[in-house]
Amino acid sequence: METFVGVDGCKAGWFAVCITRDGVWSHDVFDSAASLFARHRTASRILIDTQIGLVDESAEGRRCESEGRKLLGPARRSSIFVAPSRRALSAKTYPEASGINQRATGRKLSKQTWWIMPKIREVDDLLRSEKPARDKLAEVNVELLFWALAESSSMSHYKKTSQGLSERLSVLARWYPRTTELYEDALFSYPRKEVSRDDIVDATAAAVSCFASRGKFQEVPAERQVDSHGLPMRMVIPDLR
Repeated sequence: METFVGVDGCKAGWFAVCITRDGVWSHDVFDSAASLFARHRTASRILIDTQIGLVDESAEGRRCESEGRKLLGPARRSSIFVAPSRRALSAKTYPEASGINQRATGRKLSKQTWWIMPKIREVDDLLRSEKPARDKLAEVNVELLFWALAESSSMSHYKKTSQGLSERLSVLARWYPRTTELYEDALFSYPRKEVSRDDIVDATAAAVSCFASRGKFQEVPAERQVDSHGLPMRMVIPDLR
């Protein structure tokens, strides 16, 4: 049976939501990207909220980020972080990483990007060592998913507010009626120190996007850009046409 998986990084590792073609849901936490892929390697698609495909040195950067920000507009464009250069991944400290990144791209590294670099490195290692994973995993930005699910409209409220949570769950429920049931079960299954509310919503958004589109996507940008290892520098959004 077809399965659609959405993944977000969490303090415990990786939180994953799986929805079958028939609408049956499940969720789990994995301590590594490798164990996540081992469990879901037969999934139709795995949408993951982390950056895939990195520039070596380029002032232009990843076009998916600049084009994604244009789609989101002023209110939510800041949700798309600038990915680190590949060279910066090997740095041991933030000042070192920022210096390497500035020499490679002309831009210093943001603290937000530094904090998520271990996750980026982990997925990059998986994709470079497990060629089958390249056919399954695709990068998403969750706010861009909500933009697509809400008929090209960015969310009105910040996601960490009660209004923002309600707004996002409401959008997901239009496409997957069991959203609230799934969310509440996950909420009570894990302590917040391991899996946050945001992690649950974000992974659910990725799984619902895949479920709603039956695994069909549009790519941002439309013209594919690849890195030096052949990894696509793109984000996908559900094709709901």
